[in-house]
Amino acid sequence: MLKTGIYVDAENIKMSGGYGMRYDVLVDLANSGTSVMLRANSYLAEDRERTRKDPDYRQKVYFYHNILRQCGFKIIKKYVRRYHDEDGNVTTKANADMDLAIDALLQARNLDRIILLTGDGDFIRLVTALQNMGCRVEVIAFDNVSHDLREAADSFISGFLVPGLLPIQATVQNGEGKWQRGTVANFNPDRGFGFFRYFRMQNDILKAETVFFHLSKSTLEGDHHFQDPNRIFEFRIVDNPSNDNRSEAWDIRLVKES
Repeated sequence: MLKTGIYVDAENIKMSGGYGMRYDVLVDLANSGTSVMLRANSYLAEDRERTRKDPDYRQKVYFYHNILRQCGFKIIKKYVRRYHDEDGNVTTKANADMDLAIDALLQARNLDRIILLTGDGDFIRLVTALQNMGCRVEVIAFDNVSHDLREAADSFISGFLVPGLLPIQATVQNGEGKWQRGTVANFNPDRGFGFFRYFRMQNDILKAETVFFHLSKSTLEGDHHFQDPNRIFEFRIVDNPSNDNRSEAWDIRLVKES
């Protein structure tokens, strides 16, 4: 079994498109296939001054922390510090990057696989160091992902594409068929059709699949969106009765550029 550790740069993920991320899905991913989760750490910020003064904030923060703990995560807090300049302006800072890096390096001696959730390019040297220790490093992030970090990792996958990690908004879950997110695998602009690539869990392993789409089932104007393989789309997968019940992507909408 591959001993797996998860390290979440929670503030980066929250501020870069991953607000509302499901930590239980991360646990399932770490325990999939021949892997078993050995460590799970989440590094986040807490404003102690606001915690003392604002009961609503305190309740919200502690409720969030309890959910993470129930999923099996150890919480490492970095408390917000306030700095005043000579003009009286106040800036705040709460950076847990060093804590994450040190913990990962120390704990990697007992790990085979590390899932790192961040888009911050400052972690490139950490990724390289972990790989030199013999660990496989997989990066998951949402928006504003460092290109060099993607290149340094053994694998990168957009968090938008991991099934269930960031739930699709209920307001768009109308009609029959299962909603998915995917990217364009190939597209024929002359004929107006192509294939999306998306992921699903099969036998506890993340598997890539493809599904046919036609521009007639898109909510977008024009075809230029489909010529960029980095764009992320949402769509319903339905069995088309007019095409021998073959699976197709309908109600196609643009989500993000990864």
